[in-house]
Amino acid sequence: MAQFKCIHCGQIAPASDNYVCTCGGLYEVNHDFGDISLELFDEKLRDIGSVWGSGVWRYKELIHPELDSRHIVSRPEGNTNLYKRQRVSEYAGLDDIYMKHEGENPSGSFKDRGMTVGISVAVQSGAKKVACASTGNTSASMAAYAAQAGLEGLVFVPEGMIAYGKLAQALAYGSKVIQVKGNFDDAMGLIRNGAKQLGFYILNSINPWRIEGQKSIVFEMLQQRRWESPDWIVVPAGNLGNTSAFGKALRELKQLGLIEKIPRIAAIQAEGANPFYKLWHSNEKKLEPMKPDTIASAIKIGNPVSWEKALKSIRETDGVVEQVSDNEILDAKAIIDASGVGCEPASAASLAGTRKLRDMGIIASDDQVVCILTGNLLKDPSTTVNYHIEGVSARYSNKPVVVESDLDKIEAVLSQGNIPALGQAVKHIGN
Repeated sequence: MAQFKCIHCGQIAPASDNYVCTCGGLYEVNHDFGDISLELFDEKLRDIGSVWGSGVWRYKELIHPELDSRHIVSRPEGNTNLYKRQRVSEYAGLDDIYMKHEGENPSGSFKDRGMTVGISVAVQSGAKKVACASTGNTSASMAAYAAQAGLEGLVFVPEGMIAYGKLAQALAYGSKVIQVKGNFDDAMGLIRNGAKQLGFYILNSINPWRIEGQKSIVFEMLQQRRWESPDWIVVPAGNLGNTSAFGKALRELKQLGLIEKIPRIAAIQAEGANPFYKLWHSNEKKLEPMKPDTIASAIKIGNPVSWEKALKSIRETDGVVEQVSDNEILDAKAIIDASGVGCEPASAASLAGTRKLRDMGIIASDDQVVCILTGNLLKDPSTTVNYHIEGVSARYSNKPVVVESDLDKIEAVLSQGNIPALGQAVKHIGN
């Protein structure tokens, strides 16, 4: 039977809707796994017509063994692809670099993996109302799954700090959207303090079941690689849910004897929202919140709730924490986009961070690297358009050109070329 275990003091508690220990630490799910083999998941992969067609619930034995399958709410999610592109390899200075594109999930981000588990647990517990604080992707995902499950959705977003591509989803799926005068951390404070008074089930990553779902990114990536671990997993770091989930996934796989090598995790923050980076590179024992400021709205978080779990993940995997500038993020995004893959700004922090770690000599030239792309290109189209049209320091801008209706003049424009060529796409790996 799954229980909650405090990440801070180690106290064991029954799994419930209380996610914070009496000591103030966050709980994580503590499983008592039975006998599990990799062949089990390979067999499920062939059963596409069932709930196991989900790239999350295929690993139910590793995520929530006790959940009654009748309560599973799935679209389905997961089954996102690994991509290799020559343009990206040359930019990063690595031959063996892949991108796992979580923007291919139903609502356009990795959040669907955690949300299918969180919503399913909410349904099993009898919840009628669910809520989250969000910079965009969580709200879009929660609204979609709440609507599918017939639950009332309540979304708290920082006023004026959410991209329209994400806000549109929350509105369209029917959740009640509350625009909070403040930033994400202010909205998160309302969520943590208001659950009992307003009667909702929390679906932020403070909820440990969300983290369980996000573990499936690692499970699926390894299955796509025939269960061979890369040297590095590089992930954008905002609220630190993925950093936490990835470390937990690798720890459990190693304990079960299902993998031999644990990849190193590199968590990449934006310079303007880098409290975890500052903690990692200091002698402090506690994260110091900050006022975040970055173009990458999905990781624009100054007080990440999962920092203790994430710190454990980095330490256990001999990982690193690095920061990148907004310009580095947007240039890396332009490379990913021009490779035909595309992503939202925060996603590109993984490639920007990989390039920086390669330049620093931390990632070796022959290392195998998997970058996580967390969201779809169309999540924040205005930032993309502004980069190409108005970007002052945009190294790879692709400005549209106004031309008269004359073929000779169009030919002259076409002869001028386009984005600096860095190579062509060479390979794609599906599920």
